[in-house]
Amino acid sequence: MQPQPQPNSLVTYAITAAVILVVMAIRWRRTGRAMLLKLEQLWIMPAVLAAVVILVFATTPPHGLGWLFCLIAAGLGAALGWQRERMMRIDIDPETHRLSQTASPAALVFILIIVVLRQATKAEGAAFLHLDAAALTDMLLALAFGLVTAQRVEMGLRARAMLRAARAIRR
Repeated sequence: MQPQPQPNSLVTYAITAAVILVVMAIRWRRTGRAMLLKLEQLWIMPAVLAAVVILVFATTPPHGLGWLFCLIAAGLGAALGWQRERMMRIDIDPETHRLSQTASPAALVFILIIVVLRQATKAEGAAFLHLDAAALTDMLLALAFGLVTAQRVEMGLRARAMLRAARAIRR
């Protein structure tokens, strides 16, 4: 027999769902709008996440198979980040060579699915993997780092290739 959810946990889930819905609604409004893409700033978010991951792993490092699970999570995150980047549109102004990016609705739905899966895992706990909360947090951090890093690297590579092609046509 499974234990009944406590009223406090239901309130927590409701608040979490409300926050996620508000954030997604704000992001949805921006979907489809072109935003300036600055190649020189693509490294910032992966660097911030790397600092967080290093800090967390330095203070409470994973033990045993936790390291393997973190590596797998980072690889899965990289694959998801690469896929998410493929759903984004990058345009270049032929005259000024200014880059812009447009997130597709599919990319937003993709992130929403990841958030829902994360919440489901959190609600279910890591009992099915026999992991504690710290190991699950480490894996989620590794997943986020892999996702953001792969997305930004792929975005930078694609945008630079577009710039080279546009400059070659202009000559």
